[in-house]
Amino acid sequence: MISAGDFRNGITIEFEGNVYQIIEFQHVKPGKGAAFVRTKLKNIINGGVVEKTFRPTEKCPQARIDRKDMQYLYSDGDLFNFMDTETYDQIALNAEAVGDALKFVKENEMVKICSYNGNVFAIEPPLFVELEITDTEPGFKGDTATGATKPAIVETGAKVMVPLFVEQGEVIKIDTRTGEYLSRV
Repeated sequence: MISAGDFRNGITIEFEGNVYQIIEFQHVKPGKGAAFVRTKLKNIINGGVVEKTFRPTEKCPQARIDRKDMQYLYSDGDLFNFMDTETYDQIALNAEAVGDALKFVKENEMVKICSYNGNVFAIEPPLFVELEITDTEPGFKGDTATGATKPAIVETGAKVMVPLFVEQGEVIKIDTRTGEYLSRV
């Protein structure tokens, strides 16, 4: 059990029959009346975000989320196959469970599979990936003063905005959380 006074970002709790992750929290001590904790909670199963207030003494059971490193093997139609590199057990997840988490992940790369009570609810790709650009328009000198970008398609099929000087065939580093270009490799 964790009390509302001990809430921190990223903690997962069980509340009203659902499992939530705390996105934001704020301890509020009004001049008149009792203190309270205002939170923004994300439902880890369906992704919905709700705002709730708690008294600092309220307690919630802390949810145990299992994160396991697995290798992304391949996609077979609507199923995505992963393998535990220690036990060689394989699991197949449907596109609904995967979402767009694999848009920057190549086959045979490691990802984290997040599960609650044995039910997989999310896939966490590596924070940074290096991918080759397969298609982009050429950039021309003098097009703009500074900071201009153009669309590029990487080898996984995802679209990324890159600076004008980046050419087709180059390998770039991408932040998977935001989908932004970081640098050339």
